[in-house]
Amino acid sequence: MSFEQEWASVRSASTANVDMRLNQVAPEPGGGGGGNADLSVDQDKLGAIGSAAYALHGRLVKDGNHARTSTTEAGSGLSSHGFLTGTALTTVQETWSSQLKTLLDACANISNHLDYSAASHAKEEADIAAALSASKINEYLK
Repeated sequence: MSFEQEWASVRSASTANVDMRLNQVAPEPGGGGGGNADLSVDQDKLGAIGSAAYALHGRLVKDGNHARTSTTEAGSGLSSHGFLTGTALTTVQETWSSQLKTLLDACANISNHLDYSAASHAKEEADIAAALSASKINEYLK
């Protein structure tokens, strides 16, 4: 059997047992629906998470650089006396500062995004409520 014949045989065998589902979820046993598709936002939970991120940001700003000065001084002092540990300590401090900045940015982003999400969701809820009220009024006017 040539390679082409074997390859064609393998392809046809593999595609014979394939069930394709595109853009859908597998049906639930018993014909049930796809579950609860409603979007639910708990303002209290969003607020608590945003508040925790904000508090963590504040603590990191204050405590994250606690040892920066002494570590930098120790690194330069050791380096000036020819110790490789001084260079390593300076590298550790630079890496810590970089990672601290990344973490601070992430905390600020989480806090700001959750504040925006909560405000945006509240506005959308008000818009939907107003639209529903207007549609009810339109029903009575017909």
